[in-house]
Amino acid sequence: MTLRKRRLPAGWYPVDETRSRAFLRGAAPAPPSRQACAALAPHAGWAYSGAVAALSFASLSPETDTVALIGGHLRSGAPALFFEEDGVETPFGPLMIDGALRDGLASAFAALFPQGIAGDRYPDNTVEVLLPMAAFFFPKARILPLRLPEERASFAAGSALARLGKSLNRTLAVVGSTDLTHYGENYGFTPRGTGAEALRWVREVNDKAFIEAVLAGSPPEILRCALEGRAACSAGAALCAAGFAQAVGAGRGELLAYRTSADAGENADCFVGYAAVAWGKVRSGAAENVTGDGI
Repeated sequence: MTLRKRRLPAGWYPVDETRSRAFLRGAAPAPPSRQACAALAPHAGWAYSGAVAALSFASLSPETDTVALIGGHLRSGAPALFFEEDGVETPFGPLMIDGALRDGLASAFAALFPQGIAGDRYPDNTVEVLLPMAAFFFPKARILPLRLPEERASFAAGSALARLGKSLNRTLAVVGSTDLTHYGENYGFTPRGTGAEALRWVREVNDKAFIEAVLAGSPPEILRCALEGRAACSAGAALCAAGFAQAVGAGRGELLAYRTSADAGENADCFVGYAAVAWGKVRSGAAENVTGDGI
């Protein structure tokens, strides 16, 4: 059996089970009714976005037997990437990969992605920072980690995942991993200058437009906001989650939480947006600005 080892340094998420468990218990106590089938979650270090991401996982149905973790950081034209190992290492112990689902999906993707598919051999945070959350909330489930490019085919990939999951009798939950606007000189993106006005614009205009496109499940708007507005770094992951939700009839998404790294004490002139979205029956109520414990 081959296990994919941790590749990110300790600052991204805790290295041990005790601190990981304490963080997740404090960040996202399970809502009274966990019935979502798909979610969108951020992928920064847990000190900044961990509490938001945990809300996404806490919304998912406890009957889930396979969690598909869809990452990104892939431009249009890049191949779809799959983990090739039998399982992955987490602070809670190993998580096994659903090999039958992976193999079937790779075959289905051949028609969707003419650029091909490949093994994911690269260190990347979009999937890895969420692996411990999958292990915590779904200790008996299998996982399917993959990364998809920011193109319309990734929305269709969500439908392919739904069809294959049904044919294999899987109870699937799909989590798309993306951060939102990366704003500031460090990111080469300052269309509204700096200061309070820039932060307001990101929150109330740029990120809001992308979130609305995701909630509505609109591929053209998701891509427009991501590519023209630079409102997401992994639009392929968001497209796949939205495509899966549409294919299973989950209806409109619900915004569970939104915040920026500036809310966690990061430089207010250089910050990133984070959102938790769920599709399906989740707890009701307005979205909250949440804060998480540090690592």
